[in-house]
Amino acid sequence: MSTTSLPSYVSPSLTRIPSYSAEPHAFEQRLALSGLRQRPTGDFVKQSKSGGVRLRLTEQEDNVSLPVYGNGAAVEGTVNLAKPENVTSVEVQIEGSLKLQEVAEGGTTTSKLCLSRVRLWSKDGLSGPCPATLPFSLTLPTTYSDGRAEYPLPPTHQAHLSGVPGFNATIEYTVSAIVQKNKAASLLRLGNRRMSTVSTPFVYYPRSRPAVPLPPPMAMSPEAAPDLAVDGWECFESIIPAKSGNVRDIIVKLYIPASRVFCMSAQIPFYLTFKSTAMSLAAFLPFGPVTTSYASSKRHTRIQLLRQTTVDVRNALVFGTKTDIWRVSPIGEGKFRHAGDGRDWIAFSGDIRIEEGVKIGGFRASGFSVKDCIVLSMLPLEGAKSPFKELRRVVPLRLATDPYSSDGFHFAPYYSEPATPEETNPHHFSEYQETT
Repeated sequence: MSTTSLPSYVSPSLTRIPSYSAEPHAFEQRLALSGLRQRPTGDFVKQSKSGGVRLRLTEQEDNVSLPVYGNGAAVEGTVNLAKPENVTSVEVQIEGSLKLQEVAEGGTTTSKLCLSRVRLWSKDGLSGPCPATLPFSLTLPTTYSDGRAEYPLPPTHQAHLSGVPGFNATIEYTVSAIVQKNKAASLLRLGNRRMSTVSTPFVYYPRSRPAVPLPPPMAMSPEAAPDLAVDGWECFESIIPAKSGNVRDIIVKLYIPASRVFCMSAQIPFYLTFKSTAMSLAAFLPFGPVTTSYASSKRHTRIQLLRQTTVDVRNALVFGTKTDIWRVSPIGEGKFRHAGDGRDWIAFSGDIRIEEGVKIGGFRASGFSVKDCIVLSMLPLEGAKSPFKELRRVVPLRLATDPYSSDGFHFAPYYSEPATPEETNPHHFSEYQETT
């Protein structure tokens, strides 16, 4: 094949990076489209009390109460002016903050998450009259730094942690249009106001999805159970210790998908096996999983999805103990189904349904963090009469906003890695308590 007509190679240069757009220009043609989510076409409008300044944000769902943006999104829109002839400058600003407020003592710590500001128009000797409509586009950063470490930009979130002291933690974002006016215009208004500001909060909702699909269901056969080894499933082994010599310890194996990243709108599958002597399993039966719809308080063995919200009060140690304040709340409960049994084992399968109110996954931002985990517990209510001691096994995981997609499109970032080694350590989550 002749190469005489091929163009010469030009090494890439950062000064010549081409611009890209989501939709093709008039001189461009789309050859293929796969999995691209259709952008909203509605507008969110906020105007000043006098109606002289209007902030219009585009690409929003119809009738939203607040505008919503995702990871690395462009905040786009226009600033509309009723009387542009009196304007000296127009700016648009995006600001984010993390506030930790101590309820008892009234102290507040604020961290700036992002601050972007662009001047759309300014009066000078070369510029003409101010346009009545000024378009703008500001891109949200994906990370922020508090001076000590860099973190992914956290989602909009509020939490209250009761205690002494109690804390309110708030992550919020706003976009504002700032219009400066000349003196002649301000004298016509009470208070000599020379600046008009239109501001609205917006929801930062970074979307994510698992990098791999859920594995196929495990086949619970007498030959394989209870020592299963199936690709895509991870086993977490624990022991329920016996309290007397009449019974033996019970080996417990919990199986969940190995990725440990789950869509919060789907159910989390699991398998659970118990292995011991026939006498020990018979003694354990009253404390084992319940497959009927009894009240939660009557269940000895439970699988829950728990969320821990933590505020680092002083980022310090007092007599060797961290000064964190934390709260643990259940956000999902597992339901059991009998999956099989043998002479020395019994098995269950099930799913954990995540509550509908859960909209964000875990994150860490300076002194504020949210972490999720599966907790398998066996707590005999009649502890003195039970032949077994209690069991508590914690498995960290991550929640994604959207389901797995095989086409490689949709949302970023992609969660492909499981929990970190630090999070896998059970002692790291020793502060999790039983919650009803």
